Formats: sequence, structure tokens, C-alpha cells
Amino acid sequence: MSTLDVERIRSHFDFPATGRVVTNNAASTQPPRELIELLGRLAPWYENVHRGQSAASRRTTALFESAYDTIASWLNAPSRRCIATYRNTTEAINAVMYSLLTSFRDGDNVVTTMMEHNSNYVPWHALCREILPRFGRRVECRIARFRADGSLDLDHLASLIDQRTKLVCCTGASNFFGAKPDLAVVRRLADAGGYPQPTGEHRALLLVDGAQLVPTTAVDVQALDVDYLAFSFHKMLAPFGVGVLYAKEHLLDHDLPFLYGGDMIAEGRVTPTSVAWNDLPWKHAAGTPNILGVIVSAQALRLLVDLVLPTAFFSSWGPLPRVAIEETMTRVARHTAALTAHCMAGLREINGLRPYGPEQRTPLVAFTIAGVSPFAVAQALDRQGVESRAGCHCATLAHHALGLDPPASCRLSFALYNTFDDVDRAVAALRTIQPAATDALPTGRSTPAVR
Repeated sequence: MSTLDVERIRSHFDFPATGRVVTNNAASTQPPRELIELLGRLAPWYENVHRGQSAASRRTTALFESAYDTIASWLNAPSRRCIATYRNTTEAINAVMYSLLTSFRDGDNVVTTMMEHNSNYVPWHALCREILPRFGRRVECRIARFRADGSLDLDHLASLIDQRTKLVCCTGASNFFGAKPDLAVVRRLADAGGYPQPTGEHRALLLVDGAQLVPTTAVDVQALDVDYLAFSFHKMLAPFGVGVLYAKEHLLDHDLPFLYGGDMIAEGRVTPTSVAWNDLPWKHAAGTPNILGVIVSAQALRLLVDLVLPTAFFSSWGPLPRVAIEETMTRVARHTAALTAHCMAGLREINGLRPYGPEQRTPLVAFTIAGVSPFAVAQALDRQGVESRAGCHCATLAHHALGLDPPASCRLSFALYNTFDDVDRAVAALRTIQPAATDALPTGRSTPAVR
């Protein structure tokens, strides 16, 4: 039984009127009507931030900076000084890679996992195999295995971390398996290496890809003691390319910027021989940012609380209580877990269908059907009005490790506005296409997953 008033929640969205069964939410969620309307209300007073004297510029700047406060509250970060915004999770992770680039020493290593989205593997592969070798520096990229059920092999991870491990990169929740690694254990393993960081710490830094974690769980970055965490708003109701990087303040203060240019420089502090950086977090915000996107995206968090709880935080900028955030995400997690369990029960009754990942998972199920192309499955589901996703979901390492040929699966994923009827329609559609699709339809080719 749902812990949410789903029909009330759905009344805030326009997609139900189309008859769509929206079950591809791990890629992107649907935008509530209020966010689109908010964008329209903001537009007449739009101006650039941090560099204008007009009333419109001051107003927009205040809203923009307050958005950082809301984001910090959502993660229980100490302040906005720990927050940087980018286009997406991918760019946020790349920002960490380029910020740390010059601090790697010959003989260092980076540890990541076979469970990662390409965005949390390919930058580190490129760093170790392509970028640093051009500077004559040898840095190894080590990859931890996953277990048969799709959970992270923590013993193997531990065996890869040593005193030369500068950075551990780990998903908070797999977008293929739905598995959530025990980040407290990963943190302890990263600490055990004892790498001497330039900031004076003796531990491996920990970067968490939170693209699937933050939309499904109440995340407390201080309790997790992560050094970096990245996520995207397009998976949290906002229809914009806005990604977030949380980083500990002393790291953002010490790290080199990813991008250089306007607004990240202290006012008037450029000479032919020196440049001084702006205060945090603007040191890591070169050029004109996605101003309205950031403002509306932060309001998506406040609206999410209102959709779930009887509150009125949307369109305001006051403090967002931690208890409200945690209760909101607890209720969302309960509802989507019930949907996922219902889906898993239905899928088990379909002959030849193999789901991937552990029993306890985030609200997604990736699967294959023996003798049927995942792309054919997705196309057949679409003809019956059910939206899924076929491909490697950019979890390419895991698909290859499982020996899938092509390296692809079909995936259903759920959000707070999904109903049990959505799940039943998806499972019923799979029952009808499973026997008939075997001889049908081309294999197709994988396309990159959106981040």
C-alpha cells in the first residue's frame, strides 16, 4: 500500500493526460506544472547575476544565491560554500578530475568499480591512460568487481586500496543493478589507505556518483563523510541541465578551478602577473551560469516536499527543515520500493526473463528476456504505451562483465507519481510480447544514457 497520495501528486503533472505510462524515470523525471509556470514568472525580471546594479540584477542574484542555500540544506551540507553547479552529473565529476589533475604523483592510483556509470569511469580511465601519460606521470586506474547479485565486492575493493590510492570513486546507487553500496564501509576503506593529501589529510578522497542516490534517498553528506558528491536535477523533477557538485569546503578552497573566466575572479583582481579567485562557491562558477535553471531546480526540491507533505515551501526561500526533507524522502522511498517489489513479483512469472541486481534496490529493474533483443522489448513496450529504456544505460563495464551480447538490457524505473496500475500495465505488456518477439525485430544499437 502506498504511503503517498499519488492521485493528488499526479494532478500537478500534465503527462497523465496523454495516457503515457512513464516508467523511464532513472533517465529523467517529468516536470510538475508549477515549475514551468515559475519559469514564466521569473522571466520578466530576469537579469545577470553578481555584476549588475539594476533592481532586476539584485533580485535575480538574491534568488540565485538562495537556490544554493536550498541545495545545501537538501544534502545537509554546512553551507552554500560547499556547492558548485554544472550542466549535469557528468560535468561535475569531470570538474573533480580536472581540479585534481596536477596533484597526482607518479605511482598514485585511482580506484573505481565495475558498477559505475561511464561518467564515473571514463574520466578516470582518460586521466590515467591518456592525460597524465602525456606529462610523463604514471597513475593506475583500478576497478573493483561486483558480486553475482550485482552488489559491490567490498573485499575486492579493500584489496585494491593502498597507501598510493589518492581517490576512490563509487556509485551511491547503480543505474543498472539498483544496488546501493555501503558507503560507510567504502569510507572506512578509503581512510585505511592513508594517502597524504596536499590538504594535510591522510586518507583517500571519496567521490560518490549520487545521480541515482539523491533522487531516491535522504542524503546527509556530513554523516556519510564524502569528499565529493555529484547529482543532477533532471532526475528530480526539474526540466533543466543543472548538475550539482558537493565538496568539502577546504577542498573547494584548495582545488584548482575546472573552468576559468568571468565571475570566478575576485573583483578587479587581475593583473599581468597575478589573478585572485572569488570567494566560495563562486570560485567554481566561471562565466554566466544557468541562472533560471538553478533557481527553478532548487524550487523543485521545495515543491517535492509540498507534493509529499502538507507544507508550503514552494515559491519561498526560507529555511528548509531537515526533518521535512528526511520525511519526504522516506515516504518517496517507501512508495517506490513497494512499486519495485510489485514489479519484481510480476517479472518472476515471465518465462525466460532475467532481472539483474539484488533484492533490495533503488526503484529500477533492468532485465533481459532469453532470445529477445532488449531493443525489441523496449519497442514492443512502447507500442503498448509503456516507456522503458533499452541499452547499456552507460553501465557498459557491468554489461560486458556479465557477457551480455549485445551489451544491453531493458529497464523499467519508477518515481513518486507512478501507480501500481503503471506497474501492472508494464508487466502485462511484457507477458504479451515475450513469446512473440523472439523471431521479431532487429537487435538495434545502444545509445548513450542521458546524464
